[in-house]
Amino acid sequence: MRPDIYLIYLVLRVVGFLPLRWLHALGSALGWFSYHLAPRSRRVVETNLRIARPGMEGAELKRQTLLAMQETCKSGTELAKIWGRGPEVALKLVREVCGQDLLDEALASGKGVIIAAPHHGCWELLNFWVAKRSRLSILYRPPRIAALEQLLRKVRGPGAPEQIRADAAGVRTLYRWLSSGGATGILPDQKPRAGEGQFAPFFTREALTMVLLPRVAVRTGSRVLYGFVERLPAGRGYRVHFLPASPDIFSTDLKTACTALNRGVEACIEVAFSQYQWHYKRFSLSPIPGEPSPYR
Repeated sequence: MRPDIYLIYLVLRVVGFLPLRWLHALGSALGWFSYHLAPRSRRVVETNLRIARPGMEGAELKRQTLLAMQETCKSGTELAKIWGRGPEVALKLVREVCGQDLLDEALASGKGVIIAAPHHGCWELLNFWVAKRSRLSILYRPPRIAALEQLLRKVRGPGAPEQIRADAAGVRTLYRWLSSGGATGILPDQKPRAGEGQFAPFFTREALTMVLLPRVAVRTGSRVLYGFVERLPAGRGYRVHFLPASPDIFSTDLKTACTALNRGVEACIEVAFSQYQWHYKRFSLSPIPGEPSPYR
């Protein structure tokens, strides 16, 4: 591991000894500064919130934007506890699990389980929680800085999920993994490259949506669930959620399947609205030629 990357690891370890409520308070403070000092980021969040909540303006828009930016910063500061202290310590912060029966039933089916895990709440903790109960793989794109991959493997520990690259060889591995009855986590709201997805409604606007998850579901017959980890107030810990997927996600019509995929992501968001990653430019591409980006 490169010295600078190892230094990051040491910082995570040391800062991870702080109480979770302190780390979340730090995240809130950083979010407050970001709201006031990063107008470009604030405008992206505001744009996304207007799309998700048409008519939201004035004081309510400002309040929700601030909350969203604070939650985004919490997702960064809490990594010191989740990554820095490791799975055993992190899992002790889980206070409640909603929908565990859905996961247990899906795992018992032996058909493989696809867990659609949006950029929502503390998704790294979800990896630890599922990996403790099942063989788990995660589909991922390698970080732009190659040395960071060593850090990710180090902080996720020996019981970490199997990491499968999101390329042609990785997809073949994914098919074999699910066919053997394993579970895999896929980010369903990852914006695909132009020409590699399907436009489907996400809240009130068409968004380019991944087709990989529905295609894998149809080909393997695996069960599909949504999963995310909600932050509880005042650093009290976390609540794990599992939600069922619509049968339409298995449709061979990609528009229908991707619409169902996005509706499931929306259902997750509605449970803890401000904890979604609203800074992500999900709507930058449009199915209408020449339509300008809403982020301009």
